[in-house]
Amino acid sequence: MLVRLFCRQAARVVGAALLGGLLGAAVAAPAASSSAPFAASAPAARTTAVDASMAPRVLACTVCHGKEGRSTPDGYFPRIAGKPAGYLANQLLNFRDGRRSYPQMTYLIEHLTDDYLREMAAYFAALDLPYPPPARLDVSAAQIERGRALVHQGDPSRQLPACVQCHGGSMTGVAPSIPGLLGLPRDYLNSQLGAWATGQRRAHAPDCMADIARRMTAEDVSAVSAWLASQPVPGRGHPATHLPAPLPLRCGGVDDVRIAPGGRS
Repeated sequence: MLVRLFCRQAARVVGAALLGGLLGAAVAAPAASSSAPFAASAPAARTTAVDASMAPRVLACTVCHGKEGRSTPDGYFPRIAGKPAGYLANQLLNFRDGRRSYPQMTYLIEHLTDDYLREMAAYFAALDLPYPPPARLDVSAAQIERGRALVHQGDPSRQLPACVQCHGGSMTGVAPSIPGLLGLPRDYLNSQLGAWATGQRRAHAPDCMADIARRMTAEDVSAVSAWLASQPVPGRGHPATHLPAPLPLRCGGVDDVRIAPGGRS
């Protein structure tokens, strides 16, 4: 709680100092305005050079998300370094436009343009940084196995798709707009699934994650978060470039995900 309170206070102080520079840069930068969903070449983080000029402009982000967006050990704020650019951009837009509720985030970005938020997303997506080993969890082998089964097989009897059907076989996400779920704190995973289920977090319709979260029991959520948080991130956590088959549900904002040649129609 102390770390979270510090981040809230520090973000407000740092954000107030930087907001003028952020707005000035956004206004001065010659970029065409667009309200279309963010699209990037996949995997964007591996083909786009890091824009060093952005580093001082995103210091407010690193107060809570850690140096270079690597996350912090407090168990709540997620890693943003190396996440697919489209996913990061969509989340920034969701915070700004009220589909996600976290006042400290809204405060920092409520006056920023779509284009500038996409620049911020592209900066963090381009950071290719190693992941730390997973945290040790005090959970039973049975709980871990239940989580593994749900992640890889889902539960067809409840129309609950497997996580790998959307987030990729290695669970590192799919460029440009589906995030990886490995390397995230368990508390964060639990809180976000709860937010989806209660409507505190929303996405463009059709909101597939809200539907999925509402089909999950508390035991499902606990097991899935335990398995995900206990797994090492393969390689450097690079997102996949495509899915082997179409998504099991229609999901707003991810129509740009590519399907491998020969995938089911």
